[in-house]
Amino acid sequence: METTQATQQRSAANRRRQLLEAADRVVLRDGPHASMNAIAAEAGITKPILYRHFGDKGGLYRALAKRHTDALLDALRAALDAPAERRERVEATLDTYLAAIEARPQVYRFLMHPAEDTVMPENGFDVGLHSAPLLRRLGEELAKVIAERVDLGPGSEQLARVWGHGIVGMMHAAGDWWLGERPCSRAELVRSLADLLWGRLAAAGNRAGGPGF
Repeated sequence: METTQATQQRSAANRRRQLLEAADRVVLRDGPHASMNAIAAEAGITKPILYRHFGDKGGLYRALAKRHTDALLDALRAALDAPAERRERVEATLDTYLAAIEARPQVYRFLMHPAEDTVMPENGFDVGLHSAPLLRRLGEELAKVIAERVDLGPGSEQLARVWGHGIVGMMHAAGDWWLGERPCSRAELVRSLADLLWGRLAAAGNRAGGPGF
């Protein structure tokens, strides 16, 4: 039988999920200009109640960032672990990231690009200060995958971290440029980025006892 405390915790978790879904709808509509007022209105509550759940816009941003980063990491891991040749998996992983930002560009812009009315000091919130940890988390997670699957020789753990953060930085910078200008197709960008990565990665062996890559 569920205890009162467990019931309250489950109810709070469900309410938090509902509020994040309301925030998602507003972000999909307004992008980086999504406001706490609009999110509260979408959720059918007052702004003080929204603050009670998340503290401030920074708290809401971090909750949304975790929600979307978790989903993206799951998709990236699935692409990396798909039954295919290594080159195909590299391309699938790059494509998974680019497809995610292409499918929900307003969410991407909310997470990565501050609106002018968001970064004003009196608002106490700067998206740039919060997006860097998101990219670092992606870099560390990718580094773990590389270290588990690829034998890079001496100093492999450090090199895996260099590669993880470097690849994330490349995907972020190239994807940001591509999403804004659309100078080529997504498939063309994927092939070009995979070509850039392919040098030493093509020659590296799989780590013994690991899942392989």
